[in-house]
Amino acid sequence: MNLIEIKELSYSYPTKKDTLRNINIDVKKGSFTCIVGENGSGKSTLLKCIVGLNKTYTGEIKKETQIGYLPQKTEIQSNFPASVEEIVLSGTIPNNAKSIFYKKKDKEKAKEVMEELQIYDLRKKCFADLSGGQQQRVLIARAMCATNQIIVLDEPTNGLDPNIAKQIYEILYKLKTEKNLTILMVSHDTERALKYADTVIEIKQGKVEFIGTPTEYKQGGVKQ
Repeated sequence: MNLIEIKELSYSYPTKKDTLRNINIDVKKGSFTCIVGENGSGKSTLLKCIVGLNKTYTGEIKKETQIGYLPQKTEIQSNFPASVEEIVLSGTIPNNAKSIFYKKKDKEKAKEVMEELQIYDLRKKCFADLSGGQQQRVLIARAMCATNQIIVLDEPTNGLDPNIAKQIYEILYKLKTEKNLTILMVSHDTERALKYADTVIEIKQGKVEFIGTPTEYKQGGVKQ
């Protein structure tokens, strides 16, 4: 079963034409898919199309479920004056919500994912006071509150210490294997992506250059 199907997707920024060209990708339920490629190749733009932040694309994006999204760290206010619990709970709010009212099931869900990511003891702490790795755990928990199907992450380990980055990958891999959570992420760390992912997508100059397994990628498999 595919949770996301992308057909003939193209997108251009006002100042940059052909940012993405004729993208065709399927994301299977329960997969760990890493999108790799050089800076400026269109990786983050593709994720923004998928989650609905870029709307003026041509082609088709079919989504079978709501998506939890973790944007690039540069797009997140690290000094945001809210508690861990408040941020995680906010993931339960539907995109079209007109008011904020947390139900008992929302609080139970938030507690569950905070315990899963080992941040429950931090729930009353201010997000701004956390380390970079702790902040990413909080934001992954927030994304998990939005859905139990698929989370989309844009460079979640960028700027983190290598040991902390490894922990983030291990958390995501555990969620995939034990919770059957589908992971779709952009990564600059190709070596680690090849270790944890089961599907690799390489984008080059706005086009899909490769789709396949890490083994095929290492062997220079057939390009798309």
